[in-house]
Amino acid sequence: MTIVQAVQDHDYCAAIGRTEQIKGQILTGPVSWLAATLDLDAPVSGQALPAGWHWLFFNPFKKRSELGVDGHPKRGGFLPDVALPRRMWAGGRLTYCAPLSIGAQAEKHSEILKVTTKSGRAGQLVFVTVLHKILADGKVCIQEEQDIVYREAPAADAPKPQPAPAPEGAEWSEVFAPDPVTLFRYSALTSNGHRIHYDKPYATQEEGYPNLVVHGPLIATLLQGFAGKCHSGATLETFDFRGMAPLFVDRPFHLEAKSGAEKGTLDVWARGPDGELAMSASARFKV
Repeated sequence: MTIVQAVQDHDYCAAIGRTEQIKGQILTGPVSWLAATLDLDAPVSGQALPAGWHWLFFNPFKKRSELGVDGHPKRGGFLPDVALPRRMWAGGRLTYCAPLSIGAQAEKHSEILKVTTKSGRAGQLVFVTVLHKILADGKVCIQEEQDIVYREAPAADAPKPQPAPAPEGAEWSEVFAPDPVTLFRYSALTSNGHRIHYDKPYATQEEGYPNLVVHGPLIATLLQGFAGKCHSGATLETFDFRGMAPLFVDRPFHLEAKSGAEKGTLDVWARGPDGELAMSASARFKV
């Protein structure tokens, strides 16, 4: 039986409703190290954790024997055991319900909401949606729906997908230059062992990328910080994002934004170095 047949024949319904809980502290160390990585002044204990920085925490750090060849934890465990070899974080929807203080004792509650199998031009796909809630003092501070996609490895002669162009009419724009040290440090800080972010021979020879790949969560974190600058003094309430095309090391890209259709909203995106749309997002602020 092929991997594709195994996926087609597998019933993932048993994974729906599966839950997991992890306790931890929002430590000042990782916060200060991410600030240094992004060349920012570090927030201090007691201040609210910046938007997107919760991805520093509650990440499993598995034994080496429990890792797959790609550096990810082996299949199984909390997430469904999908046989497809490629796994990506495709996007998500964030709601900031209350400040999450640096130094706070917190816990993360996770639940698999749905698993969908599809077949398209990219081959067999399995989409998994996970609901995460981060609580402190019994109060939900952050609620997040995370979309994970599993897919086949593309054939060597398969044509490369052509990304859509980024929107025009940006009212705000700034450049970010991803270098190898930044990607390595972000991988370490988020316990992300996926080798496409730091192992160039693996990224190019095994997964077919032209160079090291910039982390999707890093781009989403940068966009949230950028949106906050555009609406200085306002509190971010929701942030929805979707990865559209990969970005690569040593190729600067732009964070861009324009006012949304509704009051207190921004359309935000990452424009790749060739004008492609790398990530699209929408931000809503409390008004």
